[in-house]
Parts: sequence; structure tokens; C-alpha cells
Amino acid sequence: MQLNEDTIRQIVVSVLEDMSEGSVNSNTKKQSNSVAVKSGDLSIQEIGLAEEGKSNDEVVIAVGPAFGDKLSKTMIDEKHANILREIMAGIEEEGLKARVVKNYITADVGFMGHQAAQLSGSGIGVGLQSKGTILIHQKDLNPLANLELFPQAPLLTLKTYRQIGKNAARYAKGENPDPVPTQNDQMARPKYQAISAVLYNKEVKCLDKAKKVVELAVDFSK
Repeated sequence: MQLNEDTIRQIVVSVLEDMSEGSVNSNTKKQSNSVAVKSGDLSIQEIGLAEEGKSNDEVVIAVGPAFGDKLSKTMIDEKHANILREIMAGIEEEGLKARVVKNYITADVGFMGHQAAQLSGSGIGVGLQSKGTILIHQKDLNPLANLELFPQAPLLTLKTYRQIGKNAARYAKGENPDPVPTQNDQMARPKYQAISAVLYNKEVKCLDKAKKVVELAVDFSK
């Protein structure tokens, strides 16, 4: 999806307004973990603390603290529902199971992915920021290392997210797949830098260092 300068400016203003409103609301009420949060086509519900998996046929996807709640789309306006559906479908196409968790202690995609890998029975995890940045991680790697990193979120298509899910599953099966091919655009960073920073800051505002990683029940309405 191509965004012109006016569209990006409108998105930034809209997100900043939401951040202001969210700050006020957070002082007046707290959301219960037992209540499902519905955002468009995606409904997520926290169903308890995330535990370390015992099954080697799973891949854990760790999403950011604002995912599907305070934020529902990436920096190019792609719905979180569509992205998560594609990643899970890619994993399942390889015969494995996808488990989704939400972390509240970091907004860094590297540490999110490492956290997912630590919880995964296969040792393979996926970290997914609300703005769309994603990576595949392995539990015995350093948090700042990874198997595959996709830093240019504006260039990722739904097909790419599906392939990322497939590759994550292949690593979990002990295979050595070819890296997922991606586009490269040197102008993507300066073009989307402002909205990327705004969305990341909104993610950070949802951090809760006292809260553990939680398991999510995910439902797609379409």
C-alpha cells in the first residue's frame, strides 16, 4: 500500500489523538483480563499466564502489548487480523501448531522473538510488533541475534507474512529453509520514519513491567 505525505500526516495526527485519549482512559478504568478485546475482524482474549511449551510441533508468536487492542493496524494500514491470520496459516500449512502470546515487558521485536522462542516447545518463536516489524528467533540464540529479520515493515505483504510463518515452522522441524525473499527500498525508512516512531511510542505506553507474558485465545470473525 502506497501512502502519500498527506495520508501519513493524517495517520500520525490520528494516532497522537488516540494516545491522548488512551492516557485519560487508563487513569479512570482498568481492563479485565477475562474480557475479550475485539478490533475489527480480530478478537483476542487473555486466558492465563503463558507457560513453556512441551510439544516440539508448535511455534509461538509473541505480539506487542498494543497489538489488537490500542492498535489494530500496521504503519501501512494493514489489519492486524490479516497479518496474524497469514502467519498462523503458514505455520499450519507445514503441519505445526501456532500458539499466540502477548508480552507486556518489552516493545523490542528482538526480545519479543527471543521470549517467544523460550516459551516454544520447538524452540522457535516469532516476534511481531504492532507496527508490522517481525522476525524469527531461536531459543539458544542471543536476544539480539535471530534466524531471519524483516525490518522494513512497509514493504512486507500478506504473502510475505505467510511465508514467514512457513519458514518458522520449517526451522521448528529442523530444516534449513531459504530466507524469505523481501523487497528493498532505501526510501522506505525516511518515508515512514515519523509514523513508525509514533506507533512504537504508543506500543511502549502499553508496557507493564509487573505483568507476565499471557496466553491469548485468538478468533477471526472472517
